[in-house]
Amino acid sequence: MTDTAIKNHEELWPGYIPMETDPELMEFFGNWAFDEVTGYGNIDSKTRVMMILASTIADGAMTEFGLFVNAALNVAVTPVEIKEIVYHAIPYVGVARTVEFLIAANKILTDNGAKLPLENQSTTTPENRYESGLEIQKKLYADQIDKMDNLPANQLHFLKFLTANCFGDYYTRKGLDLQTKELLTFSILATMGNQEPELKAHIQGNLNVGNTVETLISVLTQLLPYIGYPRTFSALKCLNEINA
Repeated sequence: MTDTAIKNHEELWPGYIPMETDPELMEFFGNWAFDEVTGYGNIDSKTRVMMILASTIADGAMTEFGLFVNAALNVAVTPVEIKEIVYHAIPYVGVARTVEFLIAANKILTDNGAKLPLENQSTTTPENRYESGLEIQKKLYADQIDKMDNLPANQLHFLKFLTANCFGDYYTRKGLDLQTKELLTFSILATMGNQEPELKAHIQGNLNVGNTVETLISVLTQLLPYIGYPRTFSALKCLNEINA
């Protein structure tokens, strides 16, 4: 591997030698992923690792998730931030998939000295969660939020759940700012694939809260080694359509 690739790999996993059974793969993949890819874009190591961590959850990639929880701790991602990334994935991939990653994260954090449970990060109550969620939706989607109630009457509860639960329970939590949460959502949806309407909505949401097109391209670039070319180009297509 190149000196740059080794340096970037060591930043994440000091002293760890990966793929000893497949050194040829590690050489060309490592040079690409930890030199060429890492060298592109406007996000720092901490943000890069946080986005990849969210992506591994969406991909069901437990081995990579464990590696990147440890990498996150090595680049100053806090236990609170790690747990919030896992929590943030729940409304997008479901608790059935996410709970295994929560258990894995808890073990790694405990092994590294964290005392669980961590400090409560909730900011809403059962009485105000809907209104708080709606406030965040309006920040993300502006006047488009008023056009979302076009479902039949017997389906409107899904929109109420979306506002009160996804945005009222999760987006209002402390530990991560709104810009970071929207980048995480972008990473999760891009990784899942076949989520074009939702992905486009959250691309616009990212732009509305100050994340730039270049930042979204940078995130996709860092996700590419982990999600592959088809899903990356699908997300790029959505980005280009929103930014046309």
